[in-house]
Amino acid sequence: FVMNLSARNQLKATVATVKKGAVNDEVSLRLADGTMLTSIITETSCENLGLKEGAEAYAVIKASNVMIGEGEGGLKLSARNQLKGKITSVTEGAVNCEILVTLAGGEKIASIITKASTGRLGLKEGKEVCAIIKASDIMVGVKA
Repeated sequence: FVMNLSARNQLKATVATVKKGAVNDEVSLRLADGTMLTSIITETSCENLGLKEGAEAYAVIKASNVMIGEGEGGLKLSARNQLKGKITSVTEGAVNCEILVTLAGGEKIASIITKASTGRLGLKEGKEVCAIIKASDIMVGVKA
C-alpha cells in the first residue's frame, strides 16, 4: 500500500524518543542533520504505527501549518518546533504566497502564508528565517 499525500512537507526522520501519555504521546523525531522535531499524536496512533526509538518515520506537515518568523529562532512561543533556515524561493499569488525554506541539513519546508505577511516581514530569497510548527500539526507516518 503506497499513498501519495497533498501535504508538501514529508521529512524523513528517526524516532529519538516516545514519551507515553494516557491519551496522547510525544514523539521526538531526529532529521538527518540532528535537528529535532516534536510531534503530539494519539497513543493509539503511536501504537498502530509501531513507533519506538530508532524506528524510521516521516514528519508530515501541511504547508498551511508552517508559520514563518524573523531571526534565528529562540522565540518565546508555545510552538515547540522552530527550525532555522534560509528562504530559497517566494512564489506570490493574489492572496497567499508560498515560501520555500531550506534547513541547514538541506531539507526543504514549504509554507503558505498571506501576501500581506510576506510583505510585512520583507520575505525574499536568501533571507534567514525560522519555520515554526506546533507539535500537534506534525503528523507521523511510516512505510507500510
